[in-house]
Formats: sequence, C-alpha cells, structure tokens
Amino acid sequence: MPYFLGLNAVYMARFRLLIEYDGSAYAGWQIQKNGPTVQGELENALEVILKEKVQVTGAGRTDAGVHARGQVAHFDSACTPETWRLQRSLNGILDRDIRIKEVETVKDDFHARYSALSRIYHYKIARNPVALERNYCWYFPAKLDLQPMSEASEMLLGTHDFKSFCRSQSPVPHHDCTVLKAEWITVEEDFLTFIIEANRFLHGMVRALVGTLVDIGRGFLTPDDIYTILEQKKRTAASDTAPARGLILHKVNY
Repeated sequence: MPYFLGLNAVYMARFRLLIEYDGSAYAGWQIQKNGPTVQGELENALEVILKEKVQVTGAGRTDAGVHARGQVAHFDSACTPETWRLQRSLNGILDRDIRIKEVETVKDDFHARYSALSRIYHYKIARNPVALERNYCWYFPAKLDLQPMSEASEMLLGTHDFKSFCRSQSPVPHHDCTVLKAEWITVEEDFLTFIIEANRFLHGMVRALVGTLVDIGRGFLTPDDIYTILEQKKRTAASDTAPARGLILHKVNY
C-alpha cells in the first residue's frame, strides 16, 4: 500500500493481530484519558519495536473491565518485521494480561472493524460462589429459571432497533442490529453462559441484555416484555446493566 510523499512512495504493510486480554486493569479497549487501555498498551509496545508511531484499530471497543478471547486488530507500518518475531517481541513487552495469539500480514483492504461479518460475545454467570473464576463471571445467588430466559433470548433473533439496550449518550447513526444467535447454555453445574452473535453491537448492549434476561429469569419480567422494551426505544425501559467482569469478546468472524 503506497503513500505518496512528493516524488517518493512509502510502502506500508498491514498487519492483523489476534489478541487475548484480561480487561480487569484497563479502562476499556479505546485510548482515553482516565486510565490505561488495551489499545494504548499495544501502540506503546509497537512504537518501541518498530521505532515509529502506529494507530491500532480494533474490531470491537470493549468497555472497562470487559475481557477478550478473540479480539482482532490491524495497523499499518513502514517496517516489515517477520510476523513470528513481531509476535514474540510484543508478548515480551506487554504485560501478561495482554497476549498476542497471532500476527499475520493482510491485504490493505482488510479492516478489523468494517470487514467483520459478525462478532460473538459470551457472558458468564456463576450460580454458586467460586474462587478461580471470580474475575470472569457474575456471581448471582438468586434462583434463575432458564426456560423463560431462553424463550426471551429467541425473541432477540433477527433485525431490531436496540436503542433500549444502548447507553443513551452513544453517538451512533442508527441502533439497528441483526442478531444471528442468542442462547443460554449450562457450563458444568455452577455456570450459565449467554452466547450472542450479531453483525454489530451497541455500547453496553450485551450487558443491558443480560441484566434484562436475568430479571426475566427471576420472574420480575416476562419474555413478552422484550418486545415492549424494544418498542419503547429508551434505555430506562430495560433492566440494570450486568457487571463488566462476566463479559468476553469471544470471536470475530470475517
């Protein structure tokens, strides 16, 4: 990919990263002033390795405290290090709560965010107190009825306006999302996991959905209330947001 500067052309290589991170210590993916971010840590590490400033673009802007198993990002660089060497160098510099699982060169029309066809999130709820998983799940001691929660999840399938499940201050052109999969599964005896796949997600959408589905499981709402909440198109119509620690960006599909 050439960038023309006067009579000279600078050729830039585009790199794709597959990233896993524990978001507990970070103020989210996107660079901001109120704390360290995953994007910021990556850009700082790349500047040390490549001796140039680069901008890293991620497939999903995870919130503070949210984790990722399969975040994807890309960046352009005038340097062309071997991918295995770049991966090893990044993992040597980054804190251990951020790991680079893959590095590859890609065509210059690849975009981590806009080329994505869908994203898959997992949200984990612990039914009983746990020690090892405590930072990666929401311990919820009240009894939950999985049947109405599953019924309500099926109502999310298809294309809907999810404004009721989006943070009110989010500046987006529209709130339509197409949900391809939404289901609850039992993981061992102690855990429930909500799996949702969609073409796009709004700010805080998954956690707002989980909070609402949990209220359905408690009997505070009925599955049919999902339609009413969607129709109202205001955040106050849905339930409280579930804690960040239970949410993981599982995979991005291209």
